[in-house]
Order: sequence, then C-alpha cells, then structure tokens
Amino acid sequence: MNCEVHELPVLPVENYQIREVLRCLLHTIMFNRALGPVRPREVDSELFDLAYVQCGDANVDRKIEEKIDSLCAWVEKHPGKRATVLLSFYEKRYKQALWFSKQEERLYWEQWRMHFDVIQPSALDRHSESTRVQRHAALEEALQGALLNVLRLVNEKKDHIPPVVSSDVVCFPYEITGSSDNDSHFGLDMFKRVMMHTSPPTMLN
Repeated sequence: MNCEVHELPVLPVENYQIREVLRCLLHTIMFNRALGPVRPREVDSELFDLAYVQCGDANVDRKIEEKIDSLCAWVEKHPGKRATVLLSFYEKRYKQALWFSKQEERLYWEQWRMHFDVIQPSALDRHSESTRVQRHAALEEALQGALLNVLRLVNEKKDHIPPVVSSDVVCFPYEITGSSDNDSHFGLDMFKRVMMHTSPPTMLN
C-alpha cells in the first residue's frame, strides 16, 4: 500500500498564534477525511478573519486539543526551534505472530506534515504595532493558502483511500504526533514506521 504524503508549506508563527493555526489545519483535514456521519460545525477563528469546519465529534476535538497543548508546551521549552506536527491515517491489519497470538500491523495510507518556524519577536518588534500587524496579516494570508491547498488535495487525491468498513464519524484510525513526542526523535521514528508498513510514499506539493 502506498502512503500519500502531503507536505504543507512552512508557516512562520509567534507563540500566541500556534494554537489557532493548528486548530484551523487539523480540523479542516479531519473533517475532509472523517467520511462517517459527521455533524458539520462551522467555526469562526478566534484570531484570524476566516472560518473552518469541525466534524462535530467530541473525541476528535479532545485529541486535537491535547496535541495542541502538548506542542505549545514544547515550544515554550524550545524557543526558536522549528515545530512539526504529523497527522497520519492508517488501516489495522493482524498477522500471525506465534501459534496462538496475532500481532497488530499499521498500514499507513496518508500523512499530513505541518511545519512551523516559531518567531521570537525582538524588543523593537514588540514596541512596533505596525510590524506585528503586517506579520499577522502575512500569516493569515499564508494560512488561507494552506487551507485552500488542503481542500484541493483532499478532493484531487482519493484513489488511495481504503474502503470504508466502519460507521464511526472518523472511519479510519489516525494519530497526531509532533515535536513534543520524544523531542527530536519523533520524526525519524515516525518515518521508519511509515516506511516499514507501506510502499515508498508518493510526495505531493
């Protein structure tokens, strides 16, 4: 099984913007990959002049908020470092491990990679309202572009999606990992896991 890998453009963010940027991106992807009986809920961003749609599932909301909390805490401890979040979808398969047991195997079929350059404003910037307004406007435009890119990709790339076999809101297992997971080792570990259980991924722009 091939894993479609979507690498979104790097977004420059300040600490106070990370939470809302991640909400916009993660909820947009989850809503378009839920494929179950969703209850769409349009949400106006708390920080940007845009709206996004949630799939109306409490478990999804909780998992997203937990990952955002974890990443924000990591950013506070690692100022100036690039932060990364991966949203991966997979199928569960079971293979015979011993005579009387089975081993779970994850077959990844799609992964979304989001990267953030966390800006540490200088003392001069903090006193310059015009600079911060310009930077915020630039991020809002970049975020809108990223959301449009997500919508384009989810509509163009569908052939790799496995058959739906669940009536859950989110029909496929998924995981959200990031820089906060084992610090710098998470990316290599995640890459190894994807490569072990899939064919080489097709890179998409």
